[in-house]
Amino acid sequence: MAAINPYLSFNSNCEEVFNFYRSVFGGDFLTVMRFKEMAPYHPVDKAEENLVMHMALPIGHGTVLMGSDTPASMGKVNNGNNIGIAIQPDSKQEADRLFNGLSAGGTVTMPMGDAFWGAYFGMFTDKFGINWMVNYDANQRP
Repeated sequence: MAAINPYLSFNSNCEEVFNFYRSVFGGDFLTVMRFKEMAPYHPVDKAEENLVMHMALPIGHGTVLMGSDTPASMGKVNNGNNIGIAIQPDSKQEADRLFNGLSAGGTVTMPMGDAFWGAYFGMFTDKFGINWMVNYDANQRP
Protein backbone atom coordinates (compact mmCIF):
# COMPACT_ATOMS: atom_id res chain seq x y z
CA MET A 1 0.00 0.00 0.00
CA ALA A 2 1.19 3.51 -0.79
CA ALA A 3 2.59 5.80 1.88
CA ILE A 4 1.31 9.40 1.95
CA ASN A 5 3.31 12.36 3.26
CA PRO A 6 2.57 16.10 3.48
CA TYR A 7 4.59 18.20 1.03
CA LEU A 8 5.10 21.92 1.70
CA SER A 9 6.19 24.57 -0.82
CA PHE A 10 8.01 27.81 -0.05
CA ASN A 11 9.12 31.00 -1.82
CA SER A 12 12.81 30.55 -0.84
CA ASN A 13 12.95 29.77 2.85
CA CYS A 14 12.43 25.98 2.83
CA GLU A 15 15.79 25.33 4.46
CA GLU A 16 15.08 27.82 7.27
CA VAL A 17 11.62 26.35 7.90
CA PHE A 18 12.88 22.76 7.90
CA ASN A 19 15.74 23.60 10.25
CA PHE A 20 13.10 25.01 12.60
CA TYR A 21 10.96 21.85 12.26
CA ARG A 22 14.05 19.70 12.89
CA SER A 23 14.75 21.71 16.09
CA VAL A 24 11.28 20.75 17.30
CA PHE A 25 10.91 17.16 16.02
CA GLY A 26 14.60 16.21 16.23
CA GLY A 27 16.22 13.69 13.93
CA ASP A 28 18.17 14.08 10.73
CA PHE A 29 17.15 14.99 7.21
CA LEU A 30 16.70 11.96 4.96
CA THR A 31 17.22 14.02 1.84
CA VAL A 32 18.42 17.50 0.90
CA MET A 33 18.59 18.17 -2.85
CA ARG A 34 19.32 21.54 -4.45
CA PHE A 35 18.09 22.88 -7.79
CA LYS A 36 21.69 22.98 -9.07
CA GLU A 37 21.51 19.16 -9.15
CA MET A 38 18.96 19.52 -11.99
CA ALA A 39 21.33 21.58 -14.15
CA PRO A 40 22.48 18.76 -16.43
CA TYR A 41 18.84 17.74 -17.03
CA HIS A 42 16.92 21.00 -16.84
CA PRO A 43 18.13 24.63 -16.99
CA VAL A 44 18.22 26.38 -13.62
CA ASP A 45 18.40 30.12 -13.00
CA LYS A 46 21.79 30.90 -11.41
CA ALA A 47 20.05 32.85 -8.62
CA GLU A 48 17.96 29.78 -7.70
CA GLU A 49 20.54 27.00 -7.95
CA ASN A 50 21.11 26.76 -4.16
CA LEU A 51 17.41 26.74 -3.29
CA VAL A 52 15.99 23.47 -1.97
CA MET A 53 14.53 21.21 -4.67
CA HIS A 54 13.55 18.50 -2.16
CA MET A 55 13.95 18.05 1.58
CA ALA A 56 12.64 15.24 3.79
CA LEU A 57 12.43 15.05 7.59
CA PRO A 58 10.96 12.06 9.47
CA ILE A 59 8.55 13.36 12.11
CA GLY A 60 7.35 10.12 13.71
CA HIS A 61 5.10 7.09 13.18
CA GLY A 62 6.45 6.60 9.65
CA THR A 63 5.43 10.08 8.48
CA VAL A 64 7.95 12.12 6.54
CA LEU A 65 7.48 15.88 6.21
CA MET A 66 8.68 16.95 2.76
CA GLY A 67 9.20 20.32 1.14
CA SER A 68 10.87 22.46 -1.48
CA ASP A 69 11.36 26.01 -2.63
CA THR A 70 9.39 27.09 -5.69
CA PRO A 71 11.31 28.59 -8.62
CA ALA A 72 10.04 31.93 -9.91
CA SER A 73 9.09 30.25 -13.20
CA MET A 74 6.43 28.26 -11.30
CA GLY A 75 4.80 31.34 -9.77
CA LYS A 76 4.62 32.69 -6.24
CA VAL A 77 3.54 30.36 -3.47
CA ASN A 78 0.52 31.55 -1.49
CA ASN A 79 -1.45 30.03 1.35
CA GLY A 80 -3.62 27.41 -0.30
CA ASN A 81 -1.18 26.34 -3.02
CA ASN A 82 1.73 25.76 -0.66
CA ILE A 83 0.85 22.20 0.35
CA GLY A 84 0.49 19.00 -1.58
CA ILE A 85 0.42 15.28 -0.99
CA ALA A 86 3.34 13.04 -1.90
CA ILE A 87 2.53 9.39 -2.56
CA GLN A 88 5.15 6.65 -2.49
CA PRO A 89 3.59 3.58 -4.12
CA ASP A 90 5.00 0.07 -3.82
CA SER A 91 5.33 -0.54 -7.57
CA LYS A 92 5.48 1.19 -10.94
CA GLN A 93 2.06 -0.28 -11.77
CA GLU A 94 0.57 1.16 -8.58
CA ALA A 95 2.19 4.52 -9.40
CA ASP A 96 0.47 4.56 -12.80
CA ARG A 97 -2.88 3.46 -11.34
CA LEU A 98 -2.83 6.15 -8.65
CA PHE A 99 -1.59 8.85 -11.02
CA ASN A 100 -4.19 8.05 -13.71
CA GLY A 101 -7.04 7.73 -11.24
CA LEU A 102 -6.35 10.80 -9.14
CA SER A 103 -5.40 13.08 -12.06
CA ALA A 104 -8.60 12.30 -14.02
CA GLY A 105 -10.33 15.62 -14.71
CA GLY A 106 -7.39 17.55 -13.25
CA THR A 107 -4.28 19.19 -14.69
CA VAL A 108 -1.11 17.19 -15.21
CA THR A 109 1.98 19.26 -14.39
CA MET A 110 4.52 16.53 -15.14
CA PRO A 111 3.48 13.19 -16.64
CA MET A 112 4.80 9.99 -15.06
CA GLY A 113 8.31 9.25 -16.28
CA ASP A 114 11.83 8.48 -15.22
CA ALA A 115 13.28 11.33 -13.15
CA PHE A 116 16.95 12.25 -12.97
CA TRP A 117 17.14 11.17 -9.31
CA GLY A 118 16.35 7.60 -10.35
CA ALA A 119 12.65 7.44 -9.47
CA TYR A 120 9.52 7.11 -11.59
CA PHE A 121 7.76 10.44 -10.91
CA GLY A 122 4.79 12.60 -11.90
CA MET A 123 2.89 15.66 -10.62
CA PHE A 124 -0.65 16.95 -11.07
CA THR A 125 -3.41 19.04 -9.54
CA ASP A 126 -6.60 17.05 -9.13
CA LYS A 127 -10.03 18.28 -10.21
CA PHE A 128 -10.56 19.66 -6.69
CA GLY A 129 -7.40 21.81 -6.73
CA ILE A 130 -5.22 19.53 -4.57
CA ASN A 131 -1.55 19.18 -5.61
CA TRP A 132 -0.18 15.62 -5.79
CA MET A 133 3.22 14.03 -6.48
CA VAL A 134 3.65 10.32 -7.22
CA ASN A 135 7.18 9.02 -6.68
CA TYR A 136 8.03 5.34 -7.08
CA ASP A 137 11.62 4.64 -6.13
CA ALA A 138 12.83 1.04 -6.07
CA ASN A 139 15.11 2.10 -3.20
CA GLN A 140 12.16 3.80 -1.40
CA ARG A 141 14.14 6.98 -0.70
CA PRO A 142 11.58 9.59 0.50
